[in-house]
Order: sequence, then C-alpha cells, then structure tokens
Amino acid sequence: MRRMVHSALYTSRAEDWETPQALFDALHHVFAFALDACAHAGNSKLERFFSPDEDGLSQDWASHGRIWLNPPYGRAIGQWMAKAHAESQKGCLVVALVPARTDTRWWHQSVTGKASVTFLRGRLSFSRAGAPAAAAPFPSAIVVYGPRLDALLDRPHLRGRTPARLNAAGAEPRVARRPGRALRRGLRGRA
Repeated sequence: MRRMVHSALYTSRAEDWETPQALFDALHHVFAFALDACAHAGNSKLERFFSPDEDGLSQDWASHGRIWLNPPYGRAIGQWMAKAHAESQKGCLVVALVPARTDTRWWHQSVTGKASVTFLRGRLSFSRAGAPAAAAPFPSAIVVYGPRLDALLDRPHLRGRTPARLNAAGAEPRVARRPGRALRRGLRGRA
C-alpha cells in the first residue's frame, strides 16, 4: 500500500511562522539574546532584529554577541545555518530553532560536529498572523553555535571549583584513581 507524504514535511509556503513564546522566553532567560537575526515587525521576539528588507544573511551578527535565529524552514535554511556557524566563528553565540532534519545536506554541512544540539520532545505549535496555531509536522531541535563553547564550559569556576585549586599551568591537579575502576564501571551488568 502506498502512503502519501504531507508536502509540508519538505517545504513551507509561508516562512513567517512565529517562535512559540514560552520556548523563546525560556531560552532568552538563559542566553539573554541581543538580536533576532531573521524576523519582521509582526513576529520579532526582540527589539533589535533583521527584517527581510535588511537581509540578515548579508549583515554582521557577531557585533551583537548573542543571537536568536528562527530561520525560514524552506530551501534557504541551509544558507541561514551556514551563516550561523560562520558568525559564531567570529565570536558570537547563535541559538537556532530548526526542524530536526538530520538526513539533510544542510544538517550535515552546518550542524553535525559544529554545534550543540538539543532535540525537543513532541511537536511545537507555531502561529502566524491571521492563522491559528498549528502543530508542526516535524520534530524540532535547538542548535547552539558558540566560539569554542566546549572550552568555555570547561573552565573550573563554571563547574563550581575555585581557581585557587588550579596548579601553575592553569589545570586542576589530577586525582589518582584505582586502576581498572572505570573499566569495571563500564562493564557492570554486561556479564
């Protein structure tokens, strides 16, 4: 039996769907965004945003520091995600809400190995002017690009350790462990 696949899974006729407010509020509380890189006056989440007339793809984002991005989910999404990665390499943090399309070229070129990804449970409901909110026909993900974000998060004071415990080279002294402890832990329950 042949199944019909809903065309909205692959394209989007309207590209001005608004980020769900509760999701944005939670992320903004953590990241304190300064710029909405892809919005218009009717759906912007921040006072400062790049509208279609300003063409966010041709603008500098890095000078704004912390960027929110809900790009158009159509064919141009690859350009937006490539731009997000490139701008993060200039020193800014970019957090993007995207469809979790892990089988696409743009995902493999601009997300895999370049960003931290959190897959959202369930389907988000999006709304736009003049239309009721509707559940997306795809799962979503939050993609976070940051310049050497792993190194930033590995700083001892961010893990609750005081700098006084660091040695002269800036590293925390190693604590000797009993040999085989990690191996035993890894094999536990596999007999």
